[in-house]
Amino acid sequence: MTLAPQMDAAPEVRIVSAELSTAPRVAHALLLAAALSGTVVTLSLFITEPDLPLRTRAAFAVLSLIGMGWAGYAVWVLTQRRVLYVRQQVVAGWMAVSFTSVFTLGALAIGVGSGLPVGFVAAAMGLAMIGAALVLLSRAQRRLAALTAKRRALEMQMMERAR
Repeated sequence: MTLAPQMDAAPEVRIVSAELSTAPRVAHALLLAAALSGTVVTLSLFITEPDLPLRTRAAFAVLSLIGMGWAGYAVWVLTQRRVLYVRQQVVAGWMAVSFTSVFTLGALAIGVGSGLPVGFVAAAMGLAMIGAALVLLSRAQRRLAALTAKRRALEMQMMERAR
């Protein structure tokens, strides 16, 4: 159910209305499609190409697991009534930090193991992605803390009015 934001409503009501809109649902549906597509491609290569080098097969396995993780997240979000609920943003933030860390460590291992500069360049890009993921995670955690404090304050107000 999509709620239209009310102009005279409190800011919290407008935020909730925006979170229940169609756009986040479409975005998560696209995330699901992209994650499933990527996972199918990498799993297909992993399964059908047994003669690939071990590190390539390992990369395909890790990419498949990451894709399955994002697909699982998208399914979880789409089955919830509240799309973009702050807890979901915190979960996505932790997933992004974890997955970019795995990428960065893998790129660094390639750089060190093979001596190729491209591994170090990829690791540097991975560090930038980790930084961006940490910023988004921090923002989501602050928003969750603020909303939790607001909820507690409203609950206390309601309890005082009930007395």
